[in-house]
Amino acid sequence: MSAVVLAWRAEPLLRRCVEALLASVKVDIEVVLVDNGCTNPDLPDLATLPDVVVTGSGENVGFSAGCNAGVAASSGEFVALVNGDAIVEPAALARLVDVLADESIGLAAGAVRLADEPELLNSRGNEIHVLGVSWVGGFRERETRAEPTETAGAMGAFVVARRAHWDRLGGFDDQYFAYVEDAEISLRTWRLGQRVVNVPDAVALHGYEFSKVSFKFYLIERNRLMFVTTVWGGRALVLLGPPLLALELVMMLMAAREGWLKDKLRGYGWLWRHRRHVRARRRALQAERVVPDREWMRVLTDRFDTPLITPPGVGFLNALMTTYWRIVRRWV
Repeated sequence: MSAVVLAWRAEPLLRRCVEALLASVKVDIEVVLVDNGCTNPDLPDLATLPDVVVTGSGENVGFSAGCNAGVAASSGEFVALVNGDAIVEPAALARLVDVLADESIGLAAGAVRLADEPELLNSRGNEIHVLGVSWVGGFRERETRAEPTETAGAMGAFVVARRAHWDRLGGFDDQYFAYVEDAEISLRTWRLGQRVVNVPDAVALHGYEFSKVSFKFYLIERNRLMFVTTVWGGRALVLLGPPLLALELVMMLMAAREGWLKDKLRGYGWLWRHRRHVRARRRALQAERVVPDREWMRVLTDRFDTPLITPPGVGFLNALMTTYWRIVRRWV
């Protein structure tokens, strides 16, 4: 199998990440390092190790395009995406490959734990809201599961797919650059009639830090809108139109309060300039859908319950959205 690792900037855990992957048991491993603007001095030395391949231009082309380049340079029957700040336990990759022996499963994600507090989860799978917002599920919780569980989204920090499934998806859309692309391929997997699961005993320790920088919110917000308008069906968009507009107002207020309003507005400009891509993407994704919206949308949540971002009036919004979604979902 092939493990694709994106190397960006200093990436202080890069050597530990690569060495942990090479120490994987019960799988033949190829590590593909993508030089995505990496400044870590260990990169040239790591490139000389057996079973390590280096690709990439040395420029930051984004997480989406960088992962695509890594997979294109790989040769394994199974493809793992592993963050450069994630340390994978020896048996984790083999465990995920075993789970994928069930052909009803398209994506198998590991249980990502916090490197500084390994008894706590970073993600037991990502939550995806009916309005397109995505966040890490189970953040700072303790693991209580013994078996794989279905999840709306697989966290892109540690996930495995068959190459055939990755090729069917066409990988990530490069235009995402970073953020939300893992949510997109997860929901597309559900729409194609396959499941996404999170595996509690396939563990990676992640040097996770949620940074509240304006450029990150710019990407998340513009990508959320592209995500919803291309993946959601037409009837779902009409029915969810009022709460989608309400969420835009809430996000504008939050952006103004937290100082990234210009970035929020810049996202609208990007979407307008790339409207042809968005339309073409929507046509392609709507044409590939196998499972009706009413069925695959059962994996979505109607509540915001992440401690990482708290919109103004979140309690009222949750109550309103839960009631609204219960009423309209029968017509999706």
